[in-house]
Amino acid sequence: MSTTPHILICDDDPVVHESLGLYLDAERFPHSSAYDGEEALEKALHEKPDLIILDLMMPKMSGTDVCRTIRKTSNVPIIMLTAKGEEIDRVLGLELGADDYIVKPFSPREVIARIKALFRRIQDTESGQKPSILRFEGLEINLDNYQVKVNDEVVAFTPKEVEILYLLASHAGQVMDREQILSKVWGYDFYGDTRTVDTHIKRIRQKIDSDSPKYGLITVYGVGYKFEATS
Repeated sequence: MSTTPHILICDDDPVVHESLGLYLDAERFPHSSAYDGEEALEKALHEKPDLIILDLMMPKMSGTDVCRTIRKTSNVPIIMLTAKGEEIDRVLGLELGADDYIVKPFSPREVIARIKALFRRIQDTESGQKPSILRFEGLEINLDNYQVKVNDEVVAFTPKEVEILYLLASHAGQVMDREQILSKVWGYDFYGDTRTVDTHIKRIRQKIDSDSPKYGLITVYGVGYKFEATS
């Protein structure tokens, strides 16, 4: 991440750019704007911003498609904006690889708080002393390049799936409840539904489980989840 993080705002509403721009200026965050999905993707790939604020519904190319494309080559933090309140929209954005979501209408102060929280989490991760690669029999979790290998083969994971798996695997045998996982992975007291964790855990299991696993994500009913591996 650069010394002065650059923010890319992607939304078709000029009011959003104006209001967020004022608050970003006050925080001395340089920023640029995109008003449709194609422009958002072009600027994301060429400007290489440190964080992207991405509207779910935009002309020419949807925010979900932009997010999906960006995630093929980049782990840049993405905050998804959506005017819809249904859980399916929020979960979809997170499963595609968004780091956070905010439902419109929103307070620009809240967006700034979320941005700062994401940057704090990144700095904490970069300054941490834990090994960046965890290895178990048949499983490798690499936090440097956000890559997971199952039986020596790379398996496609979203950044949040990698972080959840790394968190639980780095505390093997320790039970963590949903609130702990949300707080540690998303970097602040998450405002969403804790069932988001269940959705991510389900997808991770589908990617790492085998007929006779040497490791696994265990549900501790009424408490949370833990990672276990045979010695």
